[in-house]
Amino acid sequence: MTPALDAPPRPPVARKTNGRVPPAPPARGGDGDDDRDGTPPRRGLDNLRLALLFFMGAEAMFFGALVSALFVLRVGMAAWPPPLEPRLPVAVTAVNTVVLLGSSVSMAAALRALRRTERRRFVTMLATTAALGALFLLVQGYEWIRLISFGLTLVSGVYGVTFYTLIGLHGLHVAGALVWLLATTLLAVRGRFSGPRIVPVQACAMYWHFVVGLWPGLFVAVYLL
Repeated sequence: MTPALDAPPRPPVARKTNGRVPPAPPARGGDGDDDRDGTPPRRGLDNLRLALLFFMGAEAMFFGALVSALFVLRVGMAAWPPPLEPRLPVAVTAVNTVVLLGSSVSMAAALRALRRTERRRFVTMLATTAALGALFLLVQGYEWIRLISFGLTLVSGVYGVTFYTLIGLHGLHVAGALVWLLATTLLAVRGRFSGPRIVPVQACAMYWHFVVGLWPGLFVAVYLL
């Protein structure tokens, strides 16, 4: 007996799943890429800048504690500055403050040039920032030499201890940031920062802005109040 040629097809046999619903097959794009859903990938803060943020937070609390200790000591003093102690060079330091703030402006300009792929301007602004930072340290060092010659030292009393502790620690931070900046400038001259490889420059800029931002508060607390 010949079977019918137009017999209906057999229905699919359901698989036994023991009560479990089988997982849906993964969706596939037209070219086999699973990330073609139109949603950009989420990108968090990179590890370098995140660690730097924690470090700067700790440093900010450290300097805040030092300034608080300065105010506590000043409350217990009959006169501040104490009599016969040399006065701090307010005018020269005010000009030097403008120099340091200008270095922060040039650093911001360097980052803008980097994002616009203006390599020559990027290197120029980094070098300008380093030059202004070095000038700030040189002026501070010259004023320190003069103050020491006038008798203001670490052993001259609380006034000298608080001054050299606060201003000296900030100077060390500026020197460390300057070394980092000089290394970044050297790498920039060699063309190491291009495209997505700008995170080290961003981290260097963050720390430079941090040490610059600390100085106005220290200048007011130590030199003006």
